[in-house]
Amino acid sequence: MKHRTNPHLVVCSGLALAFVLAVCSPVHAQSAAPAEVKQPMEATMMERCQKMKQEKQQMMADMKAQNDQLMEQVAEMNRAPLDKKIGLMAAVVTHMAEQRVAMDARKAKMDQEMMQHMMQHMQMGKDSMSQCPMMKDMKGMKDMKGMDDKSESAPKEDPEEQK
Repeated sequence: MKHRTNPHLVVCSGLALAFVLAVCSPVHAQSAAPAEVKQPMEATMMERCQKMKQEKQQMMADMKAQNDQLMEQVAEMNRAPLDKKIGLMAAVVTHMAEQRVAMDARKAKMDQEMMQHMMQHMQMGKDSMSQCPMMKDMKGMKDMKGMDDKSESAPKEDPEEQK
């Protein structure tokens, strides 16, 4: 008995094999590449996280310095003779307004950068955000005064409204 190969079967098998190799080969090549690229990307991201954390700390230090400066101005105003108080009060109010406008702009810029930063973490995966130094700092915010409804600064219900 002679074995005859069906040419149609050989061609179809060859095409199927070529298709499987073509489909599977790029998948393996792509899955290896992101692992190599992921390490430098994570390192770069962590550098950005650290930089953002330092910027936030610097802003907080600047706000404290501004508050201290205002307190000195207010103390000087309170000690001043009556005829000088109005001028010093105007200087304090002007200084407060200038600081407020500048700080609002700075915070708005930082908020925008923070949102972009968080989006980058989300694109990198769920574990990326939990490793961010900024996010680790934010976890402690629940303990800060004013961050929950039970704080002293939360609006209290008026007993008259309850009646």
